[in-house]
Amino acid sequence: MTATAPHFGPPPSVSAIRRPLAAAGLLAALVGVVFGLLLAVAGPASAHAALTGSDPQDGAVVDTAPKQVTLTFSEQVAVGEGSIRILDPNGKRADTEAAPLDLHSGSTVKYGVALHTGLPDGTYTVAWQAVSADSHPVSGAFTFSIGAPSETSVALPDNEAGGGLVGTLYGIARYAAYAGFIVLAGGAAFVLACWQRGAGARPLQRLVVRGWMTITAATLAMLLLRNPYTGSGKLADAFDLDGLKAVLDTKPGAALVSRLLLLGASALFVAVLFGAYAKREDEREKKDLTFGLAIGGAVIAAGIAGTWALAEHASTGIQPGIAMPVDVLHLLAVATWLGGLAALLVALYRTPDVTADAVRRFSRIAFGSVLVVAATGIYQSWRQLGSWSALTDTGYGQLLLVKVGLVAVLVGVASFSRRWTGRLATGTGAAATDETAVTATAPVAEAEAEAETEATAEALSTPEPESKSQDPARAVQLARQKAAVATAEKKRVRDADPDRSGLRRSVLAEVGVAVALLAVTTILTSTEPGRTEEEAARTSNAAAAPAASGPVNLTLPFDTGGKNGKGTVRMDIDPGRTGTNVLHLWIDDANGKAMDVPEVKLALTLKSKDIGPLPVVPVRLTEGHWTSTGVQIPIAGDWNVSATVRTSDIDQTTVDKNVKIG
Repeated sequence: MTATAPHFGPPPSVSAIRRPLAAAGLLAALVGVVFGLLLAVAGPASAHAALTGSDPQDGAVVDTAPKQVTLTFSEQVAVGEGSIRILDPNGKRADTEAAPLDLHSGSTVKYGVALHTGLPDGTYTVAWQAVSADSHPVSGAFTFSIGAPSETSVALPDNEAGGGLVGTLYGIARYAAYAGFIVLAGGAAFVLACWQRGAGARPLQRLVVRGWMTITAATLAMLLLRNPYTGSGKLADAFDLDGLKAVLDTKPGAALVSRLLLLGASALFVAVLFGAYAKREDEREKKDLTFGLAIGGAVIAAGIAGTWALAEHASTGIQPGIAMPVDVLHLLAVATWLGGLAALLVALYRTPDVTADAVRRFSRIAFGSVLVVAATGIYQSWRQLGSWSALTDTGYGQLLLVKVGLVAVLVGVASFSRRWTGRLATGTGAAATDETAVTATAPVAEAEAEAETEATAEALSTPEPESKSQDPARAVQLARQKAAVATAEKKRVRDADPDRSGLRRSVLAEVGVAVALLAVTTILTSTEPGRTEEEAARTSNAAAAPAASGPVNLTLPFDTGGKNGKGTVRMDIDPGRTGTNVLHLWIDDANGKAMDVPEVKLALTLKSKDIGPLPVVPVRLTEGHWTSTGVQIPIAGDWNVSATVRTSDIDQTTVDKNVKIG
């Protein structure tokens, strides 16, 4: 028997080929522009906890070696042994190499390290590295000097924590984890809520399973990379068992392990969805199983989304008790929308029998998801920005504007998809017009195509000689050929529908924008929130700002209890800042006239730092006027200034007052 190749109609026209190519080219250009914008705007990932102060300050020169060095941060950080290192001019450790001391006071986050005694003069380097409360590594370095600045052999690190190859791989794994979760949760939701017969469709099964494999592999990669990502930055340390054990004791490590456990439960869910559920025929049993799978799947999906909320932005900052459930709801809505969109695209391109009702149901669900995404996104934006200026003046705000723009584009493209969905459901509009045109202008071509298809099918069904018909291999081959002919015929009919083709192109554009949107979101989660950045900048500027020029003026009444023992001490400290100051002191009697006394002594004490009392012995210039030209104030703070006045051999008193010296 001579087999003839099946013919499915006339070849497509050049314009029909160019339209999909043009759409694909436009989509590729859009994605390329967005990723280029991301690279231009994002730069290296910023830290989420900022160093807002230190003692000694960056660049400070102190007369004597401090007992310890303290660092103040804008939010909670995790530190360990070696997180804060003090290096002398020769690069040797000047600290005791013990774990940092927790010096928290109220809302102030402060850590300190003790220094060795008897440190020589010179420039010292403070190098620090920690992990912020939202799981991202932070690091930095600065210098201070004892006595006078000197040359140092210590080079300040120019790379940020979490950078390099390990940082790049960790970022890729983060993106893959988000994408895998969206495809897994959104694809399963599409099957259960929109097209239950799709549970038996191989393309949808492969999509959801690949989503599960992607998030599982990405989570394992993040767990292994976590130690070098927050520590040494060396890829080889990914397989350090001690480092892995330390990671498991942290909040991000616990979140990743919890995600793996939940992914194990989701594997069972996927097996039931595409196994027993897909094969179930009884409508009542299938309805009960649908309800059970929906509840179980929602719980698992919420748990997986919670692993991000518990370890990242939502878990720190203001209102974490509200922010974490809102973040979970936001992720679930995004997965339902974008993951369902990916499933719809696969169904439109790979399954010929997806129904218009399924498309219409997804359209309604997607619209509700967009409303939830918008509402939760507005709250998150307010929480992370805090002010309108942060929207344009911070990297987080600028990325957020890009994200909002992409969401607007995505919603705009989705409106075209809804229009195609309506036309596909009603069977009117362009589809009816095109069908009429085809019937009127090309009856011969369709008749020929149908005749060829029927002839091919008849040829394939013609009985073979008995010896051949009993050959199992030949029977399998004939069955495959018949299935191929049937599938090709369905595809031809499907592709001839202009409404379905328009919907496919529109959904393809949506998916392309969604890919770029997911990239922006991933970078946004590793960028310092605008609120934190502005608060850190204000604190740093306040700490670094010089005190106002002009002397500090004090007036201290006194009474020694003896004859002519009442009077007033007037004092000026100029310029009233750290470093060398000039002190002038006047003593007036009870009538306001200049008063000489046998002895006057001064002392300066900074109680908060256990500094002092530092004695000051003024020299008499004229009647009732003393001065001291070399008063050293090592650091800024609230200093206690005391004056001891002796008016006779047995009558003296000490008066004091606190004054802020910057």
